[in-house]
Amino acid sequence: MPFDVREFPAGSEMADRHRRWVAGWLFALCAMVLVMIVLGGATRLTGSGLSIMEWAPLLGALPPLSDAEWQRLFGLYQQIPQYHLVNQGFGLDGFKHIFWLEWTHRLWGRLMGLAFLLPLIVLWARGAIPRRLRPRLVLLFLLGGAQGAVGWFMVASGFLPDSTAVSPYRLVVHLAVALVLYVALLWTGLSVAWPVPGAIGTRATRWFAWACAGLIGLTIVAGGFVAGTHAGLIYNTFPLMDGRLVPADYAQLDPFPRNLTENLAAVQFDHRLLATLTALAAIGTIVVGFASGAAGRLRVALIALALAVSAQYALGVATLLSVVAVGLATAHQAVAVLALTSVIAVLHALRPPGART
Repeated sequence: MPFDVREFPAGSEMADRHRRWVAGWLFALCAMVLVMIVLGGATRLTGSGLSIMEWAPLLGALPPLSDAEWQRLFGLYQQIPQYHLVNQGFGLDGFKHIFWLEWTHRLWGRLMGLAFLLPLIVLWARGAIPRRLRPRLVLLFLLGGAQGAVGWFMVASGFLPDSTAVSPYRLVVHLAVALVLYVALLWTGLSVAWPVPGAIGTRATRWFAWACAGLIGLTIVAGGFVAGTHAGLIYNTFPLMDGRLVPADYAQLDPFPRNLTENLAAVQFDHRLLATLTALAAIGTIVVGFASGAAGRLRVALIALALAVSAQYALGVATLLSVVAVGLATAHQAVAVLALTSVIAVLHALRPPGART
């Protein structure tokens, strides 16, 4: 639900304090979502996501506390295809190694729920949250809870016969929901922290910024398919793919739309193409923005966009050339969110006067 940023009245010490509390809380939640996305990426890269066979929202917060419980959980894992086809014989110690990362990922999700709910109750009770903002925050809390169910829906796809990993489609849905939650929290936090638009941007700057934001979102989604299909493990050269700009097997599947999500060559090429278009859109946004006299928050956001997109492109190439080294791939996913953060900050700074957000 839109809320009027003027519902945080200026000039009152109490109102200013409330605004700082709410904004700080929302930005802290954004940071937690970012960490959650990075943990999720590391979990997928290390093949840890299928190590926990049970979805126990409450009791699952406790790790195994006895040898018998470890053996029980390991026994469950030994029943799924990933163990027999990928990790057979790696023993209890190997299982513990992948278990702890997935357990940490799930625990962080539970901590996020508490970090959302408890301050929401306290701030609401103290009258720090404007009335029209409350429905939005409740909806975002419910979306965060639903994300846990989406995560289990994704994990369950890895238990199917002959499956050693989760469905790429479910992986992308899980990632997309996380991004929607992140952007909504970030935009709301920015609106609380800076209720009044502070920059005058041209229409061209807004158009470039919106194009850049859309391309960053599409590139991240395409990256989800690269991750889900392991398309980064082929064509580990740049800028050409096996000596060609467009790989020879780009359109080998029929009907053609299947290539976009199932053909590894096409999935990787599309991600490369979208990343390049994103970089060009970012350059356009920065050039037009500075040409129009960007200052204040807009100037800072444009500089952040330049740094984030440059680092992200370099990390993408390095990840590809390293045949998806875990550290580089994890950093690549983290900086993707930072690039999204910077373009959202640009768009927020370009809000027209009197905007309801």
